[in-house]
Amino acid sequence: MTGLAWGAAAIPAGLSVQQACALSLLAFSGASQFAIAGVVSGGGALFTGTLGAVMLAGRNALYGLRLADLLRVQGWRRAICAHFVIDETTAVATAQPDRASARVGFFATGIPTYALWNLTTFIGAIGATRLGDPERYGLDLLGPAMFLGLLWPRLTAGATEVRVAVLGALIAVLAVPVLPTGVPIMVAAFAALLGLRERQRERERVKEPVR
Repeated sequence: MTGLAWGAAAIPAGLSVQQACALSLLAFSGASQFAIAGVVSGGGALFTGTLGAVMLAGRNALYGLRLADLLRVQGWRRAICAHFVIDETTAVATAQPDRASARVGFFATGIPTYALWNLTTFIGAIGATRLGDPERYGLDLLGPAMFLGLLWPRLTAGATEVRVAVLGALIAVLAVPVLPTGVPIMVAAFAALLGLRERQRERERVKEPVR
């Protein structure tokens, strides 16, 4: 469904079917792809959209550090594995009891997900082009709706996550009138520092000796 939504959202954002499919083939990161489309469709620069996408994909680098030690893939295979490092493959691989099972879980999740992601991107993009004016059917709202869907599970995780989200939204709203399109969302990422500070305080409290 996410792939269909991305393909459908890419067309009203101004991308062609080929461009939408190329992003899915080369980026393979739903949140980052939606970020590029959102910034470009809002009139922002491609550089700004790409920078925001890279920031969102930064978590995959942290996943990669964990998976590199777990999978221990060598040579050119490391590049292929790096392309498949996403939330789903990381979750499945790290849940396995040994290295062999982790490799099987990683590729058994990554290859079908990659194939379905690209197939549904194509179907969604073709379908959006056949519908005519995307805004007539509300397809221009698919991108924001998908981001809200990604955000919701984090909002229910705890009070810290809610405070970070509220602060991020406040920063973005204040920055929109004075900064170029796409930049406010990146500035709002500084709200994450509040979450890091509270996590650090929690760890320090746990380490404090009982008097």
